[in-house]
Amino acid sequence: MARILLTNDDGTAAPGLAAFARALARVGEVAVVVPDRERSWVSKAITRFEPVTVIEADVNGVTVHACSGFPADCVQLGVHVLFDRPDIVVSGINIGYNHGSAYLQSSGTVGAALEAGIAGVPALVFSTGSHVVPWREWKQQVLKPEAMPMWERLATVAAGMVAAALPVAQRGDVVNIGLPDDSTDATPRMLTRVAASGYDRLFAEERPGVYVHAYGGLIHDPAAIEGTDVGAAADGVISLTPVRGAGDVDINPDLIRILTRA
Repeated sequence: MARILLTNDDGTAAPGLAAFARALARVGEVAVVVPDRERSWVSKAITRFEPVTVIEADVNGVTVHACSGFPADCVQLGVHVLFDRPDIVVSGINIGYNHGSAYLQSSGTVGAALEAGIAGVPALVFSTGSHVVPWREWKQQVLKPEAMPMWERLATVAAGMVAAALPVAQRGDVVNIGLPDDSTDATPRMLTRVAASGYDRLFAEERPGVYVHAYGGLIHDPAAIEGTDVGAAADGVISLTPVRGAGDVDINPDLIRILTRA
């Protein structure tokens, strides 16, 4: 049976975590290591100067290893210390798309998968968003209990992609996958590249000498998103964006072919 390591950057409170773990358990043996709190915007940070703790916790009937560190720490521990080496690392499903260069490079969800790639383990990264509802409104909706059917449906779609990938995934393969929140098995899929994007200031002064995270807005060229992960999201299409997890790894054509159902 395939060994699957599941992680995220939204922590133990991620609304879709238990549903995703149960869906993946139909594909293989699942071990779950996630941060013990939300760790968004930390990219591939690794804890160095303080101890990292791991405790077992029950999340809606699923045994989870809650880690005090970052998502990449979770993968380091899961691959090298806590369990037998996994056949694949699965990261997500993130609340909000991890797409566009600015956000892909900032995402802890993606950072965890890149850590897997460095370790020579293939990884799939999943995130979701809406192409209809504005971000702030959508985020409030998907955190409510009423959104659980959505998370269960997305978990099933993502687990099916993991099952398809397992026979062909190779050392260091990392694919970033954007799932529209209305995705089903019939939703079109396309191979994409990373859109060039950026953001405005991220901090605002709260009081003299003290600054807090205060997102200033997105900057990207709407005319340049055709064929990109951002463009696919706008069109309600599942995007598949290969990301290099190791310097000597080329795009695996068999993996892309089976994920896009070519």
